[in-house]
Amino acid sequence: MRIPEMMKRRFRRSEAAESATTTSSSSSSAAEAVEWEMRPGGMLVQKRSESASGNLATPNLRIRVVYGAILCQISVNAQTTFGELKTLLTAETGLQPAEQRLIFRGKERENGDYLDTCGVKDRSKVVLIDDPESKERRMVEMRRKAKIETIQRLIDDVSTEIDRLVEQVSVIEKSIANGKRVAELQITTLIEMLMQQAVKLDNIPAAEAADACAYKDSQGKIVQKCVEKLDVLKVLNAKQKVPASVVTTTWETFEPSPSANPWELFD
Repeated sequence: MRIPEMMKRRFRRSEAAESATTTSSSSSSAAEAVEWEMRPGGMLVQKRSESASGNLATPNLRIRVVYGAILCQISVNAQTTFGELKTLLTAETGLQPAEQRLIFRGKERENGDYLDTCGVKDRSKVVLIDDPESKERRMVEMRRKAKIETIQRLIDDVSTEIDRLVEQVSVIEKSIANGKRVAELQITTLIEMLMQQAVKLDNIPAAEAADACAYKDSQGKIVQKCVEKLDVLKVLNAKQKVPASVVTTTWETFEPSPSANPWELFD
């Protein structure tokens, strides 16, 4: 039995449409199956799966890392990136990931490069060197921190002395408030000592450290308030009445010594 030509053409179109639909559905499923992940350095890469690598279990590698005279061995997964390896090496070397450069087979490797795709095998050797720019930035930061610590220590020393003088100002204030007069020299000397601490504060360069600068300013304000208070107390102290001193005299009597010559009587 012969099939008409028109029916043949319809059958072919139906098969083509079904094939296209199947292909589209398969492509859509494959697109939906793709997963992405963020790797060190902010690189977005397609997430690797066990089936993609062709192995049911990815082996661990023992990598020998040479850093100057230091040789350390790191055990990592074969699908680890060089950026992740840098993170592991921070504990071994003290270098931050941004300060590290990893050389394998004479070529510097990027953070997003995988160990296995770059040919890293078990017992492979990777050379670690300092990044010159990062090292210089680290040295500058260390010097800056050391300078801030020195400034903070100087301000602390002055602050301790200011606290001691503030206590003396409080004692004088209470004495005058209770009607007792204080020696004027004591107030004048205390003002001079506070001004000496103010000069010390002015000589401390704290402009580069915001926290230290604020601390220095606060101590300077304390000194200023104490000096102003002492100026007022000096005026009040001068108005205090001087208590009259009572002078008592004790008369002494003398008895003649037994060995002394007796008095002679004259007619």
